[in-house]
Amino acid sequence: MVACTGRPFPGALPWVKRLGLAGPIVCYQGAEVRTLDGGVLLDHGVPHDIAMEVIRFARERDLHVQAYRDDRLIVERDRPEAHRYAEHAGMEIYVVGDLDQAMGPTTPKLVIVSEPAMLEELLPDVRRRWAGRLNAATSTPDYLEFTSVESDKASALGFVSERLGISQMEVVAVGDGRNDATMIAWAGLGVAVEGSPSEVIAAADRTIPRPGHGGIQQLADLFLY
Repeated sequence: MVACTGRPFPGALPWVKRLGLAGPIVCYQGAEVRTLDGGVLLDHGVPHDIAMEVIRFARERDLHVQAYRDDRLIVERDRPEAHRYAEHAGMEIYVVGDLDQAMGPTTPKLVIVSEPAMLEELLPDVRRRWAGRLNAATSTPDYLEFTSVESDKASALGFVSERLGISQMEVVAVGDGRNDATMIAWAGLGVAVEGSPSEVIAAADRTIPRPGHGGIQQLADLFLY
C-alpha cells in the first residue's frame, strides 16, 4: 500500500508511520515521491515565474496563498487561514514577508486557503487561466492547490508502480477529492468515496461508503473473494 497525498512530506510522514507503510510516499499532490528517510525519488515543482503568477493572482484578491521550500510552509502574512492549514497538516508556519524572494527556483505546490464557496467560484477561472501550464484542483473544500502540469497523483503513482514492477491494471486507487480524480481514472480499479465531487465519481469504476461506514472492508472483501 502506498500513500498518495496532497500533504507536504513532513505532514504525511507521521501518518505513513502510524499506518505502518514502508513507502515510497507520494506527497505534495504528486509533485514529489519520497522515501521514509526523506530521499527524493521524483521532483516536479512549479517554476518560479509561474508560481509568482499565482501569488500575484491571490494578492490582487486578498486571498491567503502559501508555498513551500525545503519542506517548510512559507507565507507572506500571518493570517488565520495559514494557521488553519498548518494545524491540519501538522506543520510550522514560516512568515517570510516576500514569497518572490523566499521561494527557490521551484516550489512543490501552492495553496490558496479560503471559504469553499469562494474556491468553487475560482476553480473554473484558474483552470482556464493556467490550462496547459498548471494543474489546479481542490483537495478539501477550502484548499485550492496548484502543481506543475507534470505533477499530479496519477503521474506520480505511475512512476511508483513502474519502480515497483506493478502494472497499471494491478493498481487500485481510492480517493475523495478533486486532486484524486486523475489517479482514480488512471488506476486499473478506481474507487471514489460516496459524496465526492462529481468529477471524482465520474472518474471511478465504483464507489464505497465514506469512512466509518465499511468502505475499506468492502474493498477487502472484493479481493478476498
